[in-house]
Amino acid sequence: MSKKKLAGIIIGCIVVVIVIVAINRPPPTFRINVIPEQLRGPSIAGQHCVFLVTITGEGQENQLPARISAKAPDAEVVIYQQDIVEGQVAEVVVIPAQASINKTIEVIITGNRSSLIDEKVVSFDVVEGEDGLQEYAVEVFDRFVPWLATNHPELGITDDTEWNGTIVSPEWLVVSHYLFFSEEWEVHISWHVTIPPYDWARIDLRHRFDELEPSYAFEISSLDANSEPVPIEPPESVWR
Repeated sequence: MSKKKLAGIIIGCIVVVIVIVAINRPPPTFRINVIPEQLRGPSIAGQHCVFLVTITGEGQENQLPARISAKAPDAEVVIYQQDIVEGQVAEVVVIPAQASINKTIEVIITGNRSSLIDEKVVSFDVVEGEDGLQEYAVEVFDRFVPWLATNHPELGITDDTEWNGTIVSPEWLVVSHYLFFSEEWEVHISWHVTIPPYDWARIDLRHRFDELEPSYAFEISSLDANSEPVPIEPPESVWR
């Protein structure tokens, strides 16, 4: 057998192997994950309903970023960190309009990476109501901020940190809830609506864009008694 013919056979075998490998290679996979899949109760018009989105997948395209988009009728949609890779977290913020009161809002969240697309649908009811908690929520949060600045300077939270707030779980009684967002942190505040010494207040902190659950939590055992905050075990999930 000539060297030329042998080389041709070898090349042919290599091509066949490549084709077989390509045929048997599993197709790339891609999906988005949305947290939470359901809110703890209805929302009100103007509330910022914040959904966390991550991606998972396998295949050569796994390292490519995915673009997150969303749409919802009778609501404004804002997305923070729209392009993400695995390990990063996007925030889809849905703000119900007045026209959505007494309706169910259906949110369609889509992830698009190269030729791969995945979609999730979440829905929640909107009821009539107003945010009457903001002023007191700020007052409660201000009880924690100086202590955090002194005892946990690594968090970078000081009196100069700027925050945007929104009510959450507006129909919950006995315990009230509020969310605050800085550029770096999400802070969930809850307080027990009762008399001393059971008037506790708690905060938990999630680092935005790379965490799905809180990593720090602190409690004031009694607001009336001016108790100093103490560390507590963070909850296993964000409050929505």
